[in-house]
Amino acid sequence: MKTRAVRLYGKKDLRLEEFELPAIKDNEILAKVVSDSICMSSYKASSQGSDHKRVPDDVAKNPIIVGHEFAGELLEVGSKWAHKFKPGDKFSIQPALYYEDGPVGILSAPGYSYKYIGGDATYIIIPNEVMERDCLLAYRGEGYYPASLAEPLSCVIGAMHANYHTKPGSYRHEMEIVDGGKMAILAGVGPMGLAAINYVLRREDRKPSLLVITDVDQARLDRAASIYTVEFAASRGIDMKYINTGKMENPVEELKAIAGDDGYNDVFVFAPVRAVVEQGDAILGFDGCLNFFAGPDNTSFSAMMNFYNVHYAYTHIVGTSGGNNDDMVEALDIMSKGLDPAGLVTHIGGLNAVVETTNNLPNIPGGKKLIYTHIDMPLTPIAEFAKLGDTDEFFKALAEICNRHNGLWSVEAETYLLEKKTTPKS
Repeated sequence: MKTRAVRLYGKKDLRLEEFELPAIKDNEILAKVVSDSICMSSYKASSQGSDHKRVPDDVAKNPIIVGHEFAGELLEVGSKWAHKFKPGDKFSIQPALYYEDGPVGILSAPGYSYKYIGGDATYIIIPNEVMERDCLLAYRGEGYYPASLAEPLSCVIGAMHANYHTKPGSYRHEMEIVDGGKMAILAGVGPMGLAAINYVLRREDRKPSLLVITDVDQARLDRAASIYTVEFAASRGIDMKYINTGKMENPVEELKAIAGDDGYNDVFVFAPVRAVVEQGDAILGFDGCLNFFAGPDNTSFSAMMNFYNVHYAYTHIVGTSGGNNDDMVEALDIMSKGLDPAGLVTHIGGLNAVVETTNNLPNIPGGKKLIYTHIDMPLTPIAEFAKLGDTDEFFKALAEICNRHNGLWSVEAETYLLEKKTTPKS
């Protein structure tokens, strides 16, 4: 079977190509990809090429398919996995195939390391190790885009679980955010920050009493506040505040004042910016935990940390990147109970838009860029659908659908898009 895919050959060398997939082995699965969400991690992989920890050294000769936030449908299942999967099953994938090989863990992952599996493709071959590690996950919800966004949601779920706290006189780390505590999400209205807000508001087992979300972009703060409202947060028992720290004379003092001068139990930093990291450290309360979530490009990135507080106030820091299988399962489960990740999505495009979008991702404003691999369509902001609809009936109808869903993407919009734009050969 032929596939059409975006492959990485080297630094910023992405190519949209068509090539033949080999016949699957008994321990493999042939699948159709429907949607993929472009992640900043893909930009990093493209920018670094073979210098990236997950990209093979020989990528110039054996290119890999990019994209790791994808969903689709199984087409052909090898005999080894026929007891567990069947053609027609919808799926999502946990791309972090962590497994040990001696003292060093293997970092292979779909979207970074494989010739025949990645999200920016029409058809793929899922290798045996994905199933062996239970990283092929059934998706039984409506549409496909929620399953694509399960991976980024799992990353923030993992971040919440990875925070920890201690008790004086005990060496035991109590994992998790503080239930009923004070939480701050700094630089928190980008795609991953929005995912974190959505999860905190929908979580049933524990939640903060105070949630402060900061940024310096008022337009992005206003959009976030219109999607995840303070009224809804209040109905969940959370006092939520959106704060523009760019308008504060002394952000640290003012943020601490909001928390009653005691500081915050859990602080999440969603931008690799020194000033933001240092601000996060400065607002930690006693036994406060700072989670540095945003991965920097600069291998020498550093920031100051108050080690007096480390010693006397028990403050500490963790860093998380990605979730595990349990986090993915939790993401899919919480979406089945009402969490809709559509608020993360601001742009829609086809497979032909992947190369330019991935290589220029930091320069494209907005949230998640959602790709449908069986269509050709320029990357288009949802906010521009109505204007385009003045001269294009397709965008007019799509804008009307989005307007019915508070200006957001939806299963209804996805269904319409796939009906009108999918190429006949798909």
